[in-house]
Amino acid sequence: MTSSPARKWATLAICCLAALVPGVDLTALNLAIPHLVADLHPSATQILWIADMYGFALAGLLVTMGGIGDRIGHKRLLLIGGATFAAASALTAYSGSAAVLIGARALLGVAGATIMPSALSLIRRAFPDSKERTMAVGIFSGVGALGVGLGPIVGGLLLEHFWWGSVFLINVPVMALICLIGWFVLTESHNRTRGRIDLVSAGLSILGLLGIVYTIKEAALGEIGEPRVLTAAALGVLGLAGFLFRQRRLAQPLIDIRLFRRAAFAGSIGTNLFAMFALVAQSLIFSQYFQQVLGWSPLKSGLAGLPGAAFAMAGGAVAAPLIGALGRARVVGMGLGLAAVGFGLYTFCGTDSNYPLMLVAMFPSALGVGMALTVTGDTILASVPRDRSGAASAISETATELGGALGMAILGSVLNATYRGHVRVPAGVSTDARGDVRDSLGAALERAATLPARLAGSVTGSARQAFVDGMHVALLCSAGFAALVAVAGLVSLRSVPKVIGDDEPAEPTPAQQLIAQ
Repeated sequence: MTSSPARKWATLAICCLAALVPGVDLTALNLAIPHLVADLHPSATQILWIADMYGFALAGLLVTMGGIGDRIGHKRLLLIGGATFAAASALTAYSGSAAVLIGARALLGVAGATIMPSALSLIRRAFPDSKERTMAVGIFSGVGALGVGLGPIVGGLLLEHFWWGSVFLINVPVMALICLIGWFVLTESHNRTRGRIDLVSAGLSILGLLGIVYTIKEAALGEIGEPRVLTAAALGVLGLAGFLFRQRRLAQPLIDIRLFRRAAFAGSIGTNLFAMFALVAQSLIFSQYFQQVLGWSPLKSGLAGLPGAAFAMAGGAVAAPLIGALGRARVVGMGLGLAAVGFGLYTFCGTDSNYPLMLVAMFPSALGVGMALTVTGDTILASVPRDRSGAASAISETATELGGALGMAILGSVLNATYRGHVRVPAGVSTDARGDVRDSLGAALERAATLPARLAGSVTGSARQAFVDGMHVALLCSAGFAALVAVAGLVSLRSVPKVIGDDEPAEPTPAQQLIAQ
């Protein structure tokens, strides 16, 4: 049944708000860590788990939660997840120890894994019209990007006046509002996938995804040869192999791998993964650049990134009419081509502040990525049956998580290697201090604060210049990769029609192909 105009746009607003909160929460944590460290005194290992536990739980459970939503209904799952997210946020805010905080972050990740697949599936059902659906997906994607940009701003404002738990406690009333309004506004699906969740498949998917994500994150830190990392990699590969093998044999699989036979679905998933590879690492790079190279405050750094979110939303808005004029493949290729140009323009930024130049680079990069991800996101939703939209959304989000993790690992390693190769330590710096200076920009700035003024100035200048050199190399890699993905998108999506109707196959059936011949 088609939703009324008021109900479907209200559904979009609720889903956007639900997606905004985890984005804000994730980036606000980075500002809160120094404050909670002073309060809870976690060990170095616990600090890493505090930062990573949310992402591990999220990545490991996306596929399972997408399948659960297809079975019990996405409205129900979103409301359960929202209530759980609120409870976990309160537990996080009032954690009295590092161990409790880590557990609360894991519960937040479990709840977060219910939100994105459910929200996208509800949007898919509320907007059967292809043009409206594309615009809705573009708005939803842009709001997600806005959440990441708002995180440092919201976190900075709260931390100036309240304790570190406030950055999590603010989630509670927002999620409560989502659950209250969503109960009355959201429409539950009536053609849900039947059958119980296969617990073995769920376990294998969690094992496989956690093993792969953990391996990628540790590889970024140079720990790839450690026995625990090799074990995680082996378990990840075996888990995913077992999962895929089992899906082929089940009557009601958690993921119907036959979806990947559809050019629209497989091409869009691959484009999403590699586009996020080129994009995600830049959030960390520019956070360091603004604060450690230019010396800006976290609040100012957050504000500096907001235009990028606005440009990404604009890219999502223009994607729908461009599909009608150019076709899906050309819009994806053009968007990623623009992104490649923008990434290249960033290399003109140096150690001195030149924000207008950054805006010039930010416009094509954010606009282009917004265009491309809107088209691929809409294509993924439109190219599968409605009763499998949750699983399809979960696959898309998992590819996004893996692409982002790969980008952080590989491009972060490129930046670090370039930094270590370019940094110059002046004579007179002790052996211990030399190691810190060569390790990273953050460590170099901390060590410089303990040195005499003359040496401190030399160390600071050399470290900042070396970081900018590494940033340029990483951005050029991003530009080259975006250009390659643009070509790949043109090829993989070339047979996908401009308009994919509700439940319309994304590619011709064998019978249609035979008639056409």
